[in-house]
Amino acid sequence: MPIRDVRATRAELLATRRQIALADRAHTVLKRKLDGLILELSRRAGEARLRREALEERYREARDEIAAATMMEGVTGVMLAAFSVEEYPTISLTRQNVFGVILPELEGENIHKTLDERGYGLLGTASVIDDAADAFEDLIEQILATAEAEGSVTRLVVEIERMRRRVNALEYKVLPDLIEKRRAIELRRDELEREERTRLLRIKKIKARRAAEKGEDLLSGLR
Repeated sequence: MPIRDVRATRAELLATRRQIALADRAHTVLKRKLDGLILELSRRAGEARLRREALEERYREARDEIAAATMMEGVTGVMLAAFSVEEYPTISLTRQNVFGVILPELEGENIHKTLDERGYGLLGTASVIDDAADAFEDLIEQILATAEAEGSVTRLVVEIERMRRRVNALEYKVLPDLIEKRRAIELRRDELEREERTRLLRIKKIKARRAAEKGEDLLSGLR
C-alpha cells in the first residue's frame, strides 16, 4: 500500500492494530476449527466406506433372496406378499451439531416386522418369502445408515472447503494487507516526526539568529 494513500493518524494506527489482533484471533480460531473438521471428516469417511461396503453386501443378499422367492412362488406370489403389508417404513430426520456444522441423522421406524405384521399369513406362503422380506428389511436399514454417513461426509467436505477459503483469505490477504498498512502508517508517522523535528530545529536556529542580531543592534546603539 502506497504511503501517500494512508491516513497517518494515531487513531488510524490504533484501529489498524486492533484489526490485526482481531484478524489474527479469527485466523487461529478458524484454523483450529478446520483441523477439527478434517479429523471428523477422516473418521466419518472411513465409517461411510464401511457402510457402503455393507450396503453392497446387503443388496447382493436381498437380490439373491428375491430371486429365490420369485423362482419358488412366482412373480404373482411375491407381489401379493408385498401388497399384504399394511404399515410401511417411515423415516425421521434429525440433526446434530459438529463443530458448528449441522449433520443429518436418519432413523427408520417400522422397518423390521414380525410375521404377523407382514399381513400375508403363514399358511400357503413359503419360507423364502420371509427370507426375502428379512433381507430387504436389512437392506432398507443399511440404506439409511449409508445415506446418513455419506450425507455427513458431503456436508463436512463443503464446510471444510468454505472454511479453508476463509483461513487462506485471512492468512494470505487480510493479515498481510493490514500489516502492510500498519507499516506504512508507522513509516509515514516517523517521516512526519522527522519533518517536524527539522522544522522546529530550523525555527529555533532562526530565533537564535534573530536574537543574536537584536543583541548586536542594542550594543551598537549603546556605543
